[in-house]
Amino acid sequence: MAFYSGNNYIRQGLFYNEEKLYKCRHCGESFPENILIRHMAIHAEEKPYKCNQCGDSFSENILLISHMGTHTEEKQYPCNQCDKAFSKNSALTRHVKTHSCLWEKQYQCFQCNKVFTRNSGLTIHMRTHTGEKPYRCSHCDSAFSQNGDLVKHTRTHTGEKPYQCTECTKAFSQKVFLNNHMRIHTGEKPFQCHYCNKAFSRDIALTYHLRTHTGEKPYQCGRCNKNFSTSSGLYRHAKIHTGEKINKCSECFKAFSKQSSLAKHMKKHTMETKTKTIAKVSARPRRKCRIQKSLAEEANGNQSDIEDFN
Repeated sequence: MAFYSGNNYIRQGLFYNEEKLYKCRHCGESFPENILIRHMAIHAEEKPYKCNQCGDSFSENILLISHMGTHTEEKQYPCNQCDKAFSKNSALTRHVKTHSCLWEKQYQCFQCNKVFTRNSGLTIHMRTHTGEKPYRCSHCDSAFSQNGDLVKHTRTHTGEKPYQCTECTKAFSQKVFLNNHMRIHTGEKPFQCHYCNKAFSRDIALTYHLRTHTGEKPYQCGRCNKNFSTSSGLYRHAKIHTGEKINKCSECFKAFSKQSSLAKHMKKHTMETKTKTIAKVSARPRRKCRIQKSLAEEANGNQSDIEDFN
């Protein structure tokens, strides 16, 4: 698949001479309007205009201005294929095309044949093959293939949480975390199991649940080849091999490598608590009897003293 710059298109005679051309403000090349739109994506990697509310960056100031409206405007145009919503119908229309693939995909990866609607998408994709990570963290040695990933990572150092919940005081570093949190307030559970109709507020919870039906266990221990349905299950299991004891008792701070061992240990504390309670309750009547007996003896002693005095 071959691609040409605007001038090459003109030299090849692919457009009529009378067709109006538009000049790219970044590099000065001229294109017909529909080609210019696709060409502008080449410059999309340069994003000097940053949103001061969420950290997203844009290649042009007008895009930033349009984006700022997403923080203030009501999003009354929801996508019927995912949970995204938009403040403008035109934005929804553009978004829907990403689901239906209505945009012509003309940028193809020569290594895996995957195609993209924009050259910038292909550029980012190529880094999965080359391993290139041009965006480096100024706080640590981490590096990323996309600027957006660097922005999210940087917040782990700065503690910045620009996404504020409108129902409570909680704030989050990423919009996806806020979206997940908001479902606690709304009770929304959009992710439904097609086996048993059970619903979940998060897609990852549905993924884990589906494995209880399919029996899928994609996480395998590298030492004993035992498989697990979740990464956390594999993590806990790995501690058996390393000897690390991550399951700590909240009563006596004894630690165990297995969750089951901790549960068994906790039963001892439960039995001890019950035994002490029973002993304490059964001791109360005896104590009362001792007090009554002591008072009776004291009364009898006082009576004897009176008789002796007389």
